Amino acid sequence: MSTHSVHPATTHPAIAGFGAEANPVRPTYLMCAPQLYDVSYVINPWMAGNVHASSRTRAMEQWARLYEALSSIADVVLIDPEPGSPDMVFTANAGLERNGIVALSSFFHPERQGEEPHFRRWLTSAGYTVVDIPRSTPFEGEGDALFANDASCLWAGYGPRTAVSSHRILRSIWNLEVISLHLVDPRFYHLDTCFAPLEGGYAMYYPKAFDQASLEKIERFYAKDKRIIVSEQNAVRFACNAINVGRTVIMNEISAELESCLRSRGFDVVQVQLSEFLKAGGAAKCLVMRLSKLARTLHN
Repeated sequence: MSTHSVHPATTHPAIAGFGAEANPVRPTYLMCAPQLYDVSYVINPWMAGNVHASSRTRAMEQWARLYEALSSIADVVLIDPEPGSPDMVFTANAGLERNGIVALSSFFHPERQGEEPHFRRWLTSAGYTVVDIPRSTPFEGEGDALFANDASCLWAGYGPRTAVSSHRILRSIWNLEVISLHLVDPRFYHLDTCFAPLEGGYAMYYPKAFDQASLEKIERFYAKDKRIIVSEQNAVRFACNAINVGRTVIMNEISAELESCLRSRGFDVVQVQLSEFLKAGGAAKCLVMRLSKLARTLHN
């Protein structure tokens, strides 16, 4: 396993602090190249009918374009893929990090549980404090837990893959308010597939992915003019599975109407075709894990 940088800007000293947008340093993301990526099993509705149907060549090309787009505005570090873990490319699911502490994922499905020791080893070697979540309390990292843009609270999904009981653990780790959102559409099995807190106090979301009580929580938190409601047409393109760095949003291809909506609110929209990863139920945000603090320099 290597812990190396793949962008010259990552040779600077360790990044400290949460909320890098307010600092002159660039945010940092963890990615895993898809040399071993495949749809090898079915653990979400998107995988059904797509077992071994993805093209690794196209996946590498699409991932490289995403890497290029992200590395122009952020630092990117890599973890090596491991044989037998074809979904390691979706690093968002590895855990949730804040202030040098990582809540390591406890995957619901046995097919992904083999990733845990690889991510634990990488994160520990990088200097993070790793907190294990009990196997009896499924939790799938940034897939189901997203900090509000101002870091005032943590939005946490529960339903298909994460247990609501894990939210108490997250609250105790960071002593931060956790707002639980119930996911009710199996197509949107992780929170980051249907909800995206954005710069400037905006939120982009697909309402039908949530129960009524959860929708009311979102509406109480975000003023009406700050809510960007996504249509089903864009939701199934994983429009909400977006990477937001400052005023830039990197995402899979979306409709002209949604692009115009985002641009009218001051966002620079960068679209990257990610069709090969949609076959496994993921897009831009699934392919990165935000590191708010580099505890050590992550390059050889």
